Amino acid sequence: MITMTAQNTWTTIITPKAKLLDFDLKELWRYRDLLTMFVKRDVVTMYKQTILGPLWFFINPIFTTIIYVVIFGNIAKLSPGGVPQILFFLSGVVTWNYFSETLTRNASTFTTNASIFGKVYFPRLIVPLSIVLSNLLKLAIQFGLFIAAYVFFLIKGDVAAPNAYALLFPLLICLLAGLGLGFGIIFSSMTTKYRDLTFLLTFGVSLWQYATPIIYPLSKIPEKYRIFVQINPVTPIVETFKYGFLGVGEFSWWALSYSTVFTVILLFAGILVFNKVQRSFMDTV
Repeated sequence: MITMTAQNTWTTIITPKAKLLDFDLKELWRYRDLLTMFVKRDVVTMYKQTILGPLWFFINPIFTTIIYVVIFGNIAKLSPGGVPQILFFLSGVVTWNYFSETLTRNASTFTTNASIFGKVYFPRLIVPLSIVLSNLLKLAIQFGLFIAAYVFFLIKGDVAAPNAYALLFPLLICLLAGLGLGFGIIFSSMTTKYRDLTFLLTFGVSLWQYATPIIYPLSKIPEKYRIFVQINPVTPIVETFKYGFLGVGEFSWWALSYSTVFTVILLFAGILVFNKVQRSFMDTV
């Protein structure tokens, strides 16, 4: 008979989280190397085994802008006077693409990474945060394309120089990231049980774009319907961006404050739901 006399010594003890709203920044910082690895993975695999590779970063906004110019600018006459149509539509495409891709990719966090989550422990928020950060690279490239077009028209004298509100650009990006992250992790938590929400999200994001002043100026909306566009938290962000760089659109500190408060509350609710679902999602995925 063999008698076990030695005591086991554990270096790490994994226990369930005690609180739903457990946003441990120190733990996320300890796993910063893993966050960096996920960001690199997202960037490398985004266009892996494609012929054009990173050129898709430019092709997507360029062709989308051209289509908007032809259909909504020249046929529907939706672009405002005094601003080149290319700049007006490209500014909307750049901001909307970052928000929509952050939202849609985060919405499949649990289902896409179920095999990883079921094998090893790490803060689950690392994955959606990596999507937010990796999309920043694409945003930077597309924003550089916007700046190049902006400088071209500025030299020609077709557009005015940016005003002081353009300095709010970092805040606008943080708000877009927060909205995309918040909505994304909420939908991701819900799709663990209700998979058909994935199809609803794809359809909903397409409709959401038309409820945001991306392809039309807010001033073209009739007054009685404008409230439905203004309650959209993305609207003040897009309008501020266009107002700061192009001098068109409507800027309001109250509207921007509304988007900020909405984003904070959404992130609070999103983390709450995310932490609740991550405890038992393996039973339903």
